[in-house]
Amino acid sequence: MGEFDAAADVVTGGLMGRAVEPHAGDHRAGGHDADGHGLCANCGTPLIGSHCHACGQVGHVHRTLGAYGHDLLHGVFHFEGKIWATLPMLALKPGELTRRYIAGERAKFVSPIALFLFSVFLMFAVVANLPGWSFGGDEWLKPGLTGGMARAREKLVDQRQAADRAVVKLSKELKAERAAATPDTDEIADLRRRLAETLDSRAKLKQAEALLPAPTPGDDDGLPRVTSAPGSPGGSWIEQKWEHVRENPKLTLYKIKTSAYKYSWALIPLSLPFLWLLFPLRRDVGLYDHAIFATYSLTFMSLLVIVLALLGAIGVPSWIILVAALGIPPFHMYRQLKGAYRLSRAGALWRLHWLLFFTSITTLLFTMLLLYLGAAD
Repeated sequence: MGEFDAAADVVTGGLMGRAVEPHAGDHRAGGHDADGHGLCANCGTPLIGSHCHACGQVGHVHRTLGAYGHDLLHGVFHFEGKIWATLPMLALKPGELTRRYIAGERAKFVSPIALFLFSVFLMFAVVANLPGWSFGGDEWLKPGLTGGMARAREKLVDQRQAADRAVVKLSKELKAERAAATPDTDEIADLRRRLAETLDSRAKLKQAEALLPAPTPGDDDGLPRVTSAPGSPGGSWIEQKWEHVRENPKLTLYKIKTSAYKYSWALIPLSLPFLWLLFPLRRDVGLYDHAIFATYSLTFMSLLVIVLALLGAIGVPSWIILVAALGIPPFHMYRQLKGAYRLSRAGALWRLHWLLFFTSITTLLFTMLLLYLGAAD
């Protein structure tokens, strides 16, 4: 059923985008066998052409199954050509696209929110069905010896014990070499170096082991039990949520995945205060301009994830994907900043520096939101 759910998500995303932008750009000359006579079936305005000049609806509406299929494709992909005019500019000239849309050129471009909704649904549909791009299992939340913390503790103990044995072995070899009739100075120096490195590694392993919470007596899963505070029957709110997460790891991850695309739009309002901080004295730009900028930028990032996921699925080396993932977003943000706000190179560069910092904060806030929603009862 996963493939069907993914396909449904793609269609739903496109239809939602079309619902946000139902008529923009529909004033076309000719087509659909319009006769230009009678009244508009939608608003009753007398027709003077192929489309109603009041509401934009086509004059002659087909009532065939083929027309229904056309409307479905039209709603998902905006087949009248707007998406093919929007995507190249979004990739190559994001600043110009943002500026022209804000200035009022709406009919020739897909609206930012419509394209954003569709790209987000498409991204999750692709990522969820390609190997190597899963959201990970619930091993880190599972009780039992397979739990993430228990496995980490077990591995650290094994490595620390191996380091203990290596220290004993190297110490014996060094002692024996020093006691030899003709000691080899080079061998002694090498043994001392190896012993020092092993001692340093053992110390670091002990520090890491100390950072992990010790298992509670009688706790067979190796994870710390939540204990209620004195006078509190259920413990603190955070403790209660953590216990709920541990008891329902699969449900928690399902909620996080579902919330990620349901509330992806929250990234836009989260970004607005930080974008405003980049232009506090600019009276010619407002929150609306920043909203268009953020929406087109997030749309491009979603589409970039889709492209990288597909490249990984067909066998493109991981280092190429990594370089693209680290290099393309900052360059795209720079181009969009420079073009959308008509900035100089220096002005775009220093704002890019802060925008990357603000992006990390926004991502952290959104992640905290997802964790909260995932732990909700």
